[in-house]
Amino acid sequence: MLRLIEPTSGSVIFNGTDVLAAKGGDLRRLRRDMQIIFQDTFGSLDPRFRVEDVLAEPLIVHEKMTREARRRRVAELLRAVGMDESAMPRYPHEFSGGQRQRIGIARALALRPKLIVADEPVSALDVSVGAQVVNLLQSLQREFGLTYLFISHSMPVVRYLSTRIAIMYRGKIVEVGTTEQITSRPQSDYTRSLLAATPEIAAL
Repeated sequence: MLRLIEPTSGSVIFNGTDVLAAKGGDLRRLRRDMQIIFQDTFGSLDPRFRVEDVLAEPLIVHEKMTREARRRRVAELLRAVGMDESAMPRYPHEFSGGQRQRIGIARALALRPKLIVADEPVSALDVSVGAQVVNLLQSLQREFGLTYLFISHSMPVVRYLSTRIAIMYRGKIVEVGTTEQITSRPQSDYTRSLLAATPEIAAL
């Protein structure tokens, strides 16, 4: 969807524009509004960059700001994800997995995007830390009016965050509906088996 990997066919329509057909400046402008939170909290952050540099990079590329204005914006982003300015001079390896994911979320928020693709953002974290990150994502969604494409194998997490769900099987979408429809009145055999394998959902 974001063309980090080029698709072989199809189209992706975002705000009336085909992302796959966009080139040059048009694609660059689209990417301001489309950001990603990666699954790998360590590999997605440059180990040579301090946190300030990680969060300032999209601002340097896309915004005309003074250095001082960038520093203020970086501090705002850290506060938005429950961290503070003391993180700015430190490197990714100095933080826990949950803290690194918060930094990744702050980076995704830097350009005030309309859409964030969250690619299994809690699967590499332990349960309690993952729950904190999910709650953070929900609060940020309300605060910033974000739309998430949240990719996950965890049906309880998907149900908690989503208003609509698409179920995929072997690379194809087999069912799409509201969260209530999918979890209460599934139509696909695969969806029913998926829900049955998740006690928290099946018991409802």
